Amino acid sequence: MTQQATNTLRGMVFMLFSALAATTMNSLVHHMTLEMDAKQLSFFRALFGLLVLAPIFLRHGWEPLRTQRVGLHALRGVLNAFAMITFFVGLGMIPLAKFAALVFSAPLFVTVMALLFLGERIRGRRVAALVFGYAGTLLILRPGAGELDLGSLIVIGGTVSWALALVVMKVLARTESSLTTTLYYGVFVTPVAFLVAFPIWQWPTGGQWLWLAAIGVLGSTFQFCLAQALKDSEASAVMPLDFTKLIWATVIGYLVFSEIPTPWTWVGGVMIFAAATYISYRERQVEAGLGARSQAAPGRDT
Repeated sequence: MTQQATNTLRGMVFMLFSALAATTMNSLVHHMTLEMDAKQLSFFRALFGLLVLAPIFLRHGWEPLRTQRVGLHALRGVLNAFAMITFFVGLGMIPLAKFAALVFSAPLFVTVMALLFLGERIRGRRVAALVFGYAGTLLILRPGAGELDLGSLIVIGGTVSWALALVVMKVLARTESSLTTTLYYGVFVTPVAFLVAFPIWQWPTGGQWLWLAAIGVLGSTFQFCLAQALKDSEASAVMPLDFTKLIWATVIGYLVFSEIPTPWTWVGGVMIFAAATYISYRERQVEAGLGARSQAAPGRDT
């Protein structure tokens, strides 16, 4: 087996663990919303995530926080905090599988916002993929069939906020290191989440502290495994495995919460994921060199 094949296989394993960790975290949040307000859960998720980063400060001091773009980091932090809070609120209102399917739409919103705010160009096949993906979202929501519910709308709102945060990250990535953007995520999200949680504050019980710590650790595990998967292999090779989130969500939802997803959730989820995966694949092609050829021939699909 070649080194490239080994790295790809390792990246696939990390992506599988990332999907499992993310779904397990969402399952714990889904359960804990029965005992604690989702806004407070969001704060503790951010707090424990920041504590995981403490060794970095001990090793490097304040050097990784040096930046000329504090304002953009703050904007990203507010957007991420809003996304996380709305996701956690939504998790307390809709089944796990439906949540997983709706969140797959984030890359679709990112593509539209990059077009609006960054001046990126999309043509032909990616436009068709966007339409296909949004059609999948409508299948899950089914507004004309009386299926539209508040929890789903809240999750969609969080997905839009998350997509905006990803667009800001694209801008920051031009000048900032991954370490700097990761640290500022915790630095800004944690106090914003605390301000939102403070009015409804209640101290966790002994047992609840363990669940909260587990949510924080799983969140950090999910982020680490995702970053490592993308580092070890091409996104086009590992991103299809992200679809296992819907499988894990269905299994855990059925076994733990007696939730049975509707066929519309599965069909819509497949459509959204297929569209998002294709768009990501096309973006990687552009980054690999097709972008230069597209500039030479403006009519070419990008």
